[in-house]
Amino acid sequence: MTSPDLTQANIDKIATLFPSVVTENFDADGNPVQAVDFDLLRQELSDHIVEGPQERYRLDWPGKRAAAFTANAPIAKTLRPVREESVDFDTTKNLFIEGDNLDALKLLQESYLGKVKLIYIDPPYNTGNDFVYNDDFAESVEEYLVRSGQVGDSGARLTANTESNGRFHSDWLSMMYPRLKLARNLLAADGVLVMSIDDNESANLRKLAEEVFGPRSFIAQLAIQVNPRGRHLDRFIAKTHESLLVFVRDPLSDAITGVEKDGRMADEYNRVDESGPYRLLGLRNRNQAFNPSTRPNLYYPLFISPSSGRVSAVGSDEFSVQVMPDAPDGTQTCWTWSREKVAAEEALLLAERSGDDWRVFRKDYLHGTDGEVAKTLAKSVWLDPEFSNDYGRKSVKKLFGSAVMDFPKSPEFMKRIIDIACGTNGTVLDFFAGSSSMAHAVLDANLGDGGTRRFIMIQLDEQTDEKSEAASAGFATIAALSKERIRRAGVTLKSEAGMLEGTVDVGFRALRVDTTNLADTATAADDLVQTALIDAVSSVKPDRTGEDLLFQVLLDWGLELTMPIKKETIDGFEVYDVEEGALILCTRPREARDSSLSRAAAAIAERQPLRVVFLDEDFADDAERINVGQVFSERSPHTEVKTI
Repeated sequence: MTSPDLTQANIDKIATLFPSVVTENFDADGNPVQAVDFDLLRQELSDHIVEGPQERYRLDWPGKRAAAFTANAPIAKTLRPVREESVDFDTTKNLFIEGDNLDALKLLQESYLGKVKLIYIDPPYNTGNDFVYNDDFAESVEEYLVRSGQVGDSGARLTANTESNGRFHSDWLSMMYPRLKLARNLLAADGVLVMSIDDNESANLRKLAEEVFGPRSFIAQLAIQVNPRGRHLDRFIAKTHESLLVFVRDPLSDAITGVEKDGRMADEYNRVDESGPYRLLGLRNRNQAFNPSTRPNLYYPLFISPSSGRVSAVGSDEFSVQVMPDAPDGTQTCWTWSREKVAAEEALLLAERSGDDWRVFRKDYLHGTDGEVAKTLAKSVWLDPEFSNDYGRKSVKKLFGSAVMDFPKSPEFMKRIIDIACGTNGTVLDFFAGSSSMAHAVLDANLGDGGTRRFIMIQLDEQTDEKSEAASAGFATIAALSKERIRRAGVTLKSEAGMLEGTVDVGFRALRVDTTNLADTATAADDLVQTALIDAVSSVKPDRTGEDLLFQVLLDWGLELTMPIKKETIDGFEVYDVEEGALILCTRPREARDSSLSRAAAAIAERQPLRVVFLDEDFADDAERINVGQVFSERSPHTEVKTI
C-alpha cells in the first residue's frame, strides 16, 4: 500500500537497455538487491575508457574496460560490394561479408537492428595461442603481468604463483566481449543466440553472455557428441562432446519452439489409436518447488472409469474411482494440468492400474492432430551420429572431393539448431562463419520445407595453412573457401530441388569490409597549393564506384543490404534505384562532365522516391543546387534529399 518504487522502475528500464550494468548490492538489512554499476553505465555513455576500482560480483579480467570501449567506438569503414564473387547478386537475400567481424557487426548495427532471429557462432577455441582477432589486445607475458598487478614497475613479482596462462583467457574474453555486445543489438525480440564451445572457456563464455544478455536470458547448456571416439591427446576422460550455450534476447518470448517429432522417435510412440501413434506421459507433476500454497490450482481430485480407464475432472456413476490429492506416502499429488485443462482435454487422458493404485497419463502423439507437424522439447544431450564432426567432414568432402576443413560442423547439426530457433522465414547470422556450414544448412532447410530463411555470414580473410588441403586446393583464405562452399552447395541443392528449383534462393551478395569511400578533404586553406586544389574538390576516393557509394549510403540510412537494385542512365548520370524508390543515388560518371544534373534530378523527382542522394561535386554551381531543391519541393515534397 505504498507509492511505486520509482528507483526500482528506473533500474528495470536501465536493465532493459544495458543489462551488463546491473549488478547486486546489499540493503540496510544485508539483503541482496538489484543495483546499477554507475562506472559501467558511464562507460556505456562515454567516448573514452572510464576507470573504476569498486569491487562487485561479476566476471572480470585485465582489459575488460578497454574491450567495452571498443564495442562502442565508431569506425570509419564501410562494406563494398564484390559482384564477381557473388551469386545472383541482383535478386538474392543472403549476404557474405569478408573482413573482421568486429567491424562488420558495427557496420550492420543500423540496417539489421533487432532483425536477426538466430545468431549462431562457433568462435575460435582458446588453446593458449595468439588469435587472428587480436583487436590490439594481444600482449606479451611481461605486459600482462604488469597490467594484472602481478609484478611491480621494477619487475619484481608481487604474487606467489605465476599466471602466464591468464593472459590467454584475458585476450580471449576481450576478443569476445565487444562482439557479443554488438550481436545483442541485432537480435529480434524473439531472437536466440547459440554458441558452440569446448571446456577451456565454456564457464567463462556463459558468465560473459549472462552479463551481456542478463542472467535470465540463459536457457540451457547442451552436450553435443561431436567425436564419439574422443581425441588422441585426451587423458583420464575421453572428451566426446562440446557444449552448446543457448541464450534468448527476451526470456518472456516464445523464442524456442522445440524440435519436430520424426520417425527416429517411433520406438517411443509404441501405442496407436484412431489419431495415430502416441506415447504416455505421466500427468503427475514432480516439481518440488510447487505446493498447495504456491500452485493451488494444480491440487484437486481426478475420477477414473474402472472399465475403460478414461479420466474426468467430475465424478459420476461411470467415473467412480477417485484419485485423491493425498498420495499413499502422505504427500499431496500435484498435476501438470489445471482442472480446467483436464475438463477441456479429457480425451487425451488415460489411467492404468498399478497394483492397488491408479496412474494417470496423457497421450502425446507423434503427429499433430490439427494437421501440423507435432513438436517436442529438445533434449539437453544430442547423440545423433549425423551431428558429429565426422559427418561434417563427409559433407565437405562430398562437395570438394577432399576434406579441406579440419573440423567443419555438420549441416544436419546446424539444421537442428535452425529447427528449434528460427522458424521458416527468419534471418540467421554467423559471424565466425568458418566453412559456412550454417549457410549450407539454411539453404538445405529452405529446400526441405519451402522456407524463406536468409543468412548473413561473416568471415575474416584469414590465411589458410600453407601445408593444408585447403591451400593445396587453391584456397588462399578461409573466406575464399567459405564462399566456394556456398556456391557448390547451392549448385547441388538446386539439382535436387526439382519443382522448387526456381523458388529456392541459393545466392549471396559478397561484401568486403574496407575503409570509407569518402576522401579526407579537411585541409586547411594555408596547406593547399594551386596544383592540389583539383584533388580537394571530390569527396569520394578515386578508386570507388557508384555501387560502392550506394552500399555506404544504405548503411548510413539503416536500410537492408539485400534490397533489390536497378541501375540505369538518366541524361548521362548513373542512377541506382533501390526497391523502386526507397532510395535513389545519382552520380555523374567521370566521362559525363557536361551533363546537366538539373534535368536528371527533374526525372528522378517525377518518381517521387522516399530518399535521394546526390554528390556535392556534381552540382555545377550554387544556382543549380537551389534549382534542384526547388524541383523536389514542387514535384516530390515528401522526398528526403541529402548530399555527399
